[in-house]
Amino acid sequence: MQIGFIGLGAMGAPIAGNLLASGHQLRVYNRNPERAEPLRAAGATVAASPAGAAHSADVVFTMVADDAALEAVTFGEMGIVAGAQPGAVHISMSTIGVATAQKLAAQHRAAGLGFVSATVFGRPDSAAQRKLFVMAAGAEDDLKIAAPLLQQVGQSLGIVGPDPSQANLLKLVGNFMLTVLVETLGEACAVAGKADIDPSHLVELLTGTVFNAPPYRIYGPAIAAQRFQPPGFALPLGQKDNRLMLAAAETLGVPMPLASLVHDRFLAVRTRGFGPGHDLAALAYEALAQAGVAKPV
Repeated sequence: MQIGFIGLGAMGAPIAGNLLASGHQLRVYNRNPERAEPLRAAGATVAASPAGAAHSADVVFTMVADDAALEAVTFGEMGIVAGAQPGAVHISMSTIGVATAQKLAAQHRAAGLGFVSATVFGRPDSAAQRKLFVMAAGAEDDLKIAAPLLQQVGQSLGIVGPDPSQANLLKLVGNFMLTVLVETLGEACAVAGKADIDPSHLVELLTGTVFNAPPYRIYGPAIAAQRFQPPGFALPLGQKDNRLMLAAAETLGVPMPLASLVHDRFLAVRTRGFGPGHDLAALAYEALAQAGVAKPV
């Protein structure tokens, strides 16, 4: 299959590489052309624009940072919609807002193109090993085209529903749950530290019980050791997702007091100097700092 792939960051590059290794013809685009060189060396063609990546493609994947970036590569004279052939399907893997996904779906329909949201749970190492958990939503005919490809980049594929924005909402809910888990671990390690219990030992013991789940095993040791670099899931991206979750909840008329608490925690740790070079685990720093057990930034 002829595939266009736009966005070759920490997640996009390994996903694109897996599609290429699966035998598909790949035409890629990235704002920073240097990121495309490993894929070029592996046999991909490098396009000069998103429209070029979409040209003659059956399917176009995007994995970009946020709503603005996705709209920038989708619309305009050099965007996906302008370059794609009639009937092509755009598979958006980005974590974006519900309203943006609804807008994209409507505008793709008007242009005679398919649109599928296929959000993922997993970090870059999971992407490289085809161990992502993929959640997809879209029209039935579009999902029939997208599903075999998505199964090639993840360990499981869940179908959320017919409205692409449903997959985006599910992703935001999942990331909300993850941020609450990080806050919980921060508070737990703060209590342990004040009680002269080694936080790393606390995490080790607890993850050997009913808390033996990947998020606890990933974030627990990092928070206990106050090891917040390098980023696997960059802190500002988690903050962006928190804002999108609160916006979606407000539209639906749903109070989310824990999401509001996390929102304030993000603001607090950002003022302490944590930013793009830090992992989401740094969200826990505020709980540690308020308990007086945090290491200097």
